Amino acid sequence: MAGWTDQRLEVAISVLLRTGVTISAAVVLLGGVCYLSKHGHEQPAYQTFQGTPEQLRSFTGVIHAAGPSNCSAIIQVGLLLLVLTPVARVIFSLVGFGMAHDRTYVVLTSIVLAILIYSLAAPH
Repeated sequence: MAGWTDQRLEVAISVLLRTGVTISAAVVLLGGVCYLSKHGHEQPAYQTFQGTPEQLRSFTGVIHAAGPSNCSAIIQVGLLLLVLTPVARVIFSLVGFGMAHDRTYVVLTSIVLAILIYSLAAPH
C-alpha cells in the first residue's frame, strides 16, 4: 500500500461518506423543490392512502423513471445514493485492505459486502 497509511485511508473514507451524503441530500432537495413546485398547491387527501408507485420500488425502475419531469423519481434517486454511500465505503475499505495485503480484513469485509448486496438485491 505504497503511500497509503491507515490515517490516509480513514480520511479518504470520511471524505467519501461526507460527499455521498451531501450529494444525496442535494438530489433529494432538488427533487423536493421540483415536487413542491408541481404539487405544492394541491390539497392532500388523507382519507385515501397512495403508496409509492410500482415503478419506483426497484433500483432499475427508479433509474428508468428518473428525469426532469418525474420529481418523485428524483427524490428516490437521492435516497438510493444515500443507501449506496455506505456500500461504497465497504467497497473502498475492501480495496484498501487488499492493497495492504491484510487477508483477515479482506475476508471480513468481503462477507460484509456480500451481506449488504444480498440484502439490497434479494426480493422482498
